[in-house]
Amino acid sequence: MTNEKQNTITVVDEEGNEILCEILTIVESEEFGKNFVLYSEIGSEDEEGYVQIMASSFTPAENGEDGELQPIESEEEWAYLEDILEQLDDEE
Repeated sequence: MTNEKQNTITVVDEEGNEILCEILTIVESEEFGKNFVLYSEIGSEDEEGYVQIMASSFTPAENGEDGELQPIESEEEWAYLEDILEQLDDEE
């Protein structure tokens, strides 16, 4: 994970391709003892203006700039993140 200060991250997919993504929000969860990031690929809007939102947990790096993304591990974490997305949607 990179460029967090600029509100973007670079994600590497399974094939080794680098994908530039916009950070939508970062959530520090005391409940799970993890940080989560919600993000979408820049320029990936469909014809109706919708984007696919992706989520990962992450471990911040010691230097404060880079970190490592990890997959969401449980249904409880997904439910928590869905609630966060609903709150963000309600705010808009």
